Formats: sequence, structure tokens, C-alpha cells
Amino acid sequence: MFASASEMKNKFGLYLKHVTDEDGEIIVTKNNVRVARLVPYISDIEKYFTIRENAVNYDYDKKTVSYEEFMEIYAKSNVRMEFLNGEIYIMSSPDINHQETLGNLHMVFREFFKGKKCRPYLAPFDVHFRKKDIKDPDVLQPDLIVLCDLESSVNENKRYTGTPTLTLEILSSSTRSRDMVYKLNSFMTSGVCEYWIVDMDNQRITIYDFKDCQFDKMEVYKKGEVARSACFDGLAAEVSAVFADLL
Repeated sequence: MFASASEMKNKFGLYLKHVTDEDGEIIVTKNNVRVARLVPYISDIEKYFTIRENAVNYDYDKKTVSYEEFMEIYAKSNVRMEFLNGEIYIMSSPDINHQETLGNLHMVFREFFKGKKCRPYLAPFDVHFRKKDIKDPDVLQPDLIVLCDLESSVNENKRYTGTPTLTLEILSSSTRSRDMVYKLNSFMTSGVCEYWIVDMDNQRITIYDFKDCQFDKMEVYKKGEVARSACFDGLAAEVSAVFADLL
């Protein structure tokens, strides 16, 4: 919960009750800048950090902040989060079917790119997607990415600073609309060549191809078919095998 310095002065008792009775946290602002926190006094250090982690989820999920503010928050947190269109999204842990599907796809990608210049990587892997004509980049963690510019896009801290050639997301109930609309636009307008959307519920793979930061074409592949990349000749995945052995 956020409160200005003047609100804190006038309603201190109310905010203190929120902190002590509800294990809450008050972030105090002055001239729209965060200057202090009011948190419960707890001697048990493990419980303290648990409350701090929960407070991050409560305070920041779906909050609108600047890119600079997000980077400051992210640097001080152990919680996985993304920054998309100016909003923070706290990331939940994936389920077993998500991980099974991702593992199947990663094996296909690793085998295809073995010995080649481009390399596939799995989440968590922060990428700053710098969209055309938009000041603040999105900071996202696609489930799988293919990087072809490693020689020129890794800084002194071993952090990636470029743009993936291919991104892949596996849909879940909590991310479906975000992955299919907002992330698609972010990837397209930042120069990604190809985006795979993997739908476990309907057991299909949709591949979007982009050209010059604009939509080029889309193909949908179902069970019994082979999903084929347009950016990488020969990269293909049997849809039935991708979704094999799901629980």
C-alpha cells in the first residue's frame, strides 16, 4: 500500500493498524518518490523475509511504473517478474505439463542448433525488448529464445543486451491473453523474426513470422502435423511429440 507523507501524518493510526493487525506494509512517498517503509517489527528473520516477499507480490503486481523504477524494484527482489507496457507482472511457478512440453521443445531446438552460430536458451532469461518508436523497453522472460547476436550483444557482466531472433511462449490460464496479444506486439515491434505460441489445451502450435517490425504471416499446426520454422530452414517439431505424455 502506498501513502504520501502528508497522508501518513494525518492517518498514522490507521496505517499503523494496517501494518500491525494485517501484516501489511506501507510505502511512504514524498513528491511521488518512495522515501520510507512502515513494516511490522518481527524478530524472526525467516518470517521477516517471507513477509517482505509477499509484500512485493501485493504491492507491485500489475502496478504501473517507469522502466527505471522497475529496474530498481527488480534489483532488490528475488521474485520473478516481467515489465510489459509499463506494468509489472509477478510470475508464478509453471506446472508439470508446462515443463514437460518445454523440455520436449528444448530437445528439438538443442539438436537443431548444435554446432551452429545461433543458440537456444530457456527461461528464466531476462531480455529487454526495445520496441520501435517506444521509449521504455519491455523486460520479459520468454519460455525459450534463440539468440544469433551473442558476439555483439553480451556486456561485461555477461548479460544479454540484444534482440532474440526467435521467441517461444507456452500458454497458461494466467498468461494466455498476455502472451497472445501484448507479447506478440512487443516481439514484433522490437525486431524478433519469429514467435511460437504453444497451446497445451488445444495441442497446437501457432507460428508468427515478422518482417521489418510488422506482421508477415501465420501458420497453425495441429496434432499429426509438423510445425516448421520460416526463419530457420529445417527447424521443425512434430506436434504430437511435443505434447506426448502430458498428465
